[in-house]
Amino acid sequence: MANAGYDLCHTHVLSNLHKEKTKEIGTERGEKHITSDHNEDQKDFYCFQSVFSLKNHYRYLHMLVELQVSDRPSETGIPEDIDTNTIMDLEKQVADHSFETQIDEDIDANGYMEATSESEQINDDGVHLGCDEGENNDTCIIGKVFDTPNDAYTFYNDYSFLHGFGTRKHWKFKNKSTNEHYRRIYVCNKEGFKQLKGNNSSGKTIKHRREVRTGCKAMIRISKQKDGKWIVDKFNDTYNHDLSMTPTKVMKHRSHGKFHRTMECKSLMVELGQSGLKPCHIKKAINALKPLDEVDVTSKQCVDVLSEQRKQYKGKEFYGLIKHFQDKALLDNDHYFVVDLCDDGCPRNIFWADGRSRDAYTKFRDVVVFDVTYMTNKYKMPFAPFVGVNHHGQSILFGGALLENEKEETFEWLFENFLKCMFTKYPKAIITDQDKAMGTAIKKVFPNTRHRFCDWHIKKHESDHLRPFVTRYSDFQESYKDWVNSDTIEEFESKWEVIRIKYNLENNCWISQMYRQRIHWAKAFLKDIFLAGMTTSGRSESINSFFDGFVNSSTMLNEFVIQYDKAVKSRRAAEEDEDFKTMNSRAVLSSVHPIEAKAGECYTRNIFEIFKKEWMEANNNLTHETLNKSTEEITYRVGQMNIDKKYWRIVSFRLVSQMNVICSCAKYEIYGILCKHCLYVMKKRHVETLPSHYILPRWTLNVRYKVGNNSIGLEEMNNDNGVSAYTLWCVRSNFTKVIEQAKFSLLKIEKVNNVLIKLLDDLTIQEKPVAFENSSQGYSVGLSEINMTPQISVRDPLGPTNTKGRPKNASRIKSSLEMPKKRTCSYCQGLGHYATSCSKRKVDASLQEKQ
Repeated sequence: MANAGYDLCHTHVLSNLHKEKTKEIGTERGEKHITSDHNEDQKDFYCFQSVFSLKNHYRYLHMLVELQVSDRPSETGIPEDIDTNTIMDLEKQVADHSFETQIDEDIDANGYMEATSESEQINDDGVHLGCDEGENNDTCIIGKVFDTPNDAYTFYNDYSFLHGFGTRKHWKFKNKSTNEHYRRIYVCNKEGFKQLKGNNSSGKTIKHRREVRTGCKAMIRISKQKDGKWIVDKFNDTYNHDLSMTPTKVMKHRSHGKFHRTMECKSLMVELGQSGLKPCHIKKAINALKPLDEVDVTSKQCVDVLSEQRKQYKGKEFYGLIKHFQDKALLDNDHYFVVDLCDDGCPRNIFWADGRSRDAYTKFRDVVVFDVTYMTNKYKMPFAPFVGVNHHGQSILFGGALLENEKEETFEWLFENFLKCMFTKYPKAIITDQDKAMGTAIKKVFPNTRHRFCDWHIKKHESDHLRPFVTRYSDFQESYKDWVNSDTIEEFESKWEVIRIKYNLENNCWISQMYRQRIHWAKAFLKDIFLAGMTTSGRSESINSFFDGFVNSSTMLNEFVIQYDKAVKSRRAAEEDEDFKTMNSRAVLSSVHPIEAKAGECYTRNIFEIFKKEWMEANNNLTHETLNKSTEEITYRVGQMNIDKKYWRIVSFRLVSQMNVICSCAKYEIYGILCKHCLYVMKKRHVETLPSHYILPRWTLNVRYKVGNNSIGLEEMNNDNGVSAYTLWCVRSNFTKVIEQAKFSLLKIEKVNNVLIKLLDDLTIQEKPVAFENSSQGYSVGLSEINMTPQISVRDPLGPTNTKGRPKNASRIKSSLEMPKKRTCSYCQGLGHYATSCSKRKVDASLQEKQ
């Protein structure tokens, strides 16, 4: 232990030096304040530099006092006389010299630090190399003891922050016999030099970042003692680079920017990332919430945290997906999912739908849009959503699937499981693109479903295949449009023969191929199909566009199903908002006619606006002429005065048992809303109200989703095959709702229990049903199947799937306005230029001028 003489000398010298340095610092700062104005960074610089200078003086003086006084102990413990010249000499040495101190202790056979008797005595007494406990830590680094290496690194990092540099973790030494770490080294972040690599294997030059390392020697080394604690046995504070002298600049070092590595910040980044925000948006949100004294978070740091979070699912993505579905099944009894596995446990195809989606399908199954033009994950598995239209005209999701490929057998598997999930109730119409494999699968699995090609895809192909004919024949474009827009099948067939002969259309050309598939796209063949106003797969693409901000080509499988749930949730929130707006408001009528008033009462808000537009057109812009009149039926030609009569529509009005009106435009058959031509005739014939059979329930609030309401009735209760899956689902849903409504009242739940007990007694007396397997229809996996199914291991796909010309980046198919146009010359039909810059055209023009 240090004697009293050492304490007196040490205290005296430090006191004098503190006074001189404080006076010197104050004078220096005062002079600079008088001579010029300085910004905040300059003020921080002077203050920070003075503190560093003072700390260094203290440290060096402490070493000198230790070296010169520690060898002169007093036997009596009474301080000896200390000459004033000695103190002045010490102060002079502090000003003129810099010191580097290090202690290399030996390591024993077990890899632990061997402490000397002197160091053991110092550590036992709580004093480090002669330093008093209340003194500055900078003067007693050698011999300092820490409980863990992290504590030592935190200490050295704090030390570097005060001195204006950053740190990093360097070497670890491990005992080969015990496999335990016994020594660690932490260094300045500018230690060593970066190893520069040459060109890569492909021969391309690698672009290197700016060099930041300078070979700095500053470091601290800690070694493990036999008692398990860690002691500093080597320390070097020699720097060969400039130090950061302002706090704002010191915080820029990576080791001091700790905020983005805190658990609070990381958890917030992960939560915002799971909400679908991009790293650039996460950065802005966190920087707006962080304390003012913390360094701003960067987009790169957000990316690193999200990547680190994803690593825990590496190799477990498919397991996480299955776990997500199982958790949802615990909360939603009607949740359905099915997985097609390979023999080795890799997923081939996945399909899922929750209970509310299945309930919506029973009400809006009249039209389904199916599209597979979207990739959403790093395995490039196409996402195939089943999309419908609700009573507000909004897009809703019936279910989703991730597919291995786009082969016929894959689509058959998907459609069969979709049909099983939806209680074997076929969709009345389905809209897809022109994929041949998909069309064949639809014909097999949905034989009674009307299949329509997406009108947008057809028009996209038109721009590519019709160009040669448009260039060759000046009237081809008009003839083609006239043929496509034919009102009747007879007109369509007759006009086809005309253009086929006139323009010499071959059997293998694109137009001839489209003619052979005319029942899937021609308007004349589709006038009897209800499509809810849809002619394209734009509904599906609008769903896909929602995912553009949430997923990309590196999205993991387990993350994607979470984003799918968010898409469904947002769609349902929009539906509930429209339900509220419709129920909480009244329609604004354009007239006092009872037909419009009845429509305003029945239709939802958005659908009434469509009806209202037709009604106003019928009142203001239309006229008619009578074509045929009898006691049972009257035929009119209805249209606008300023339009050629060949574009007018034929309307038949009948009034026998009930009123019936039919228009050649077929708007009601396709959209489910009466057209302006029918409304004009109804008003002309003095119809007093809108007949109820012209108000489709799917456009009213009666089909809205009702929580806790026993609105689900039994349909198709009895049939030749026994109880249907849909009937069982209705009964189970009603039973679940009874439990939900009675669970908060003991009296009600006892009443329900008594009813069930009595019902079970009655069923026990009766004969048991023969076909027991029907009771499990509608489930993806029954409880008994789980117990009997052997345990299998699941794992992630081996690699990306091969798809039909799908782009590498995750994206939906772009519209013609978004796609880059190919430059084609209308004069020479060459590619890469327009007619204005065509060299052939210029040559021909010059020849004509000479002639």
